[in-house]
Amino acid sequence: MGNRSDRGAISQPPDSQFDEPVVLPIQDTIDLHAFSPKDIPSVVEEYIDQCCQAGIYELRIIHGRGIGVQRNIVRSILESHEVVLSFRDAPPEAGGWGSTVVVLRRSAP
Repeated sequence: MGNRSDRGAISQPPDSQFDEPVVLPIQDTIDLHAFSPKDIPSVVEEYIDQCCQAGIYELRIIHGRGIGVQRNIVRSILESHEVVLSFRDAPPEAGGWGSTVVVLRRSAP
């Protein structure tokens, strides 16, 4: 547990190995299996924003096949997102209907 500083905020203990967030390079594919369905909207929104900033305009979101809960959540977000130009099922070799390929609008220079 953290220590309280003079201002009452909780800080990391001095021996903590997690002082700074770990920055992972953005890639053109994200697998949502590790996320809870309630977190999917914010994860997808943030991922799209990060892809735009990194200059990635075609990406793949792996949501799995199952009964389609995550797929429906993802597609609902994509339908209303302002930078999404189009989306479709991935080809069979890239996950088929268990993945969605997304094309983003390129911002004007």
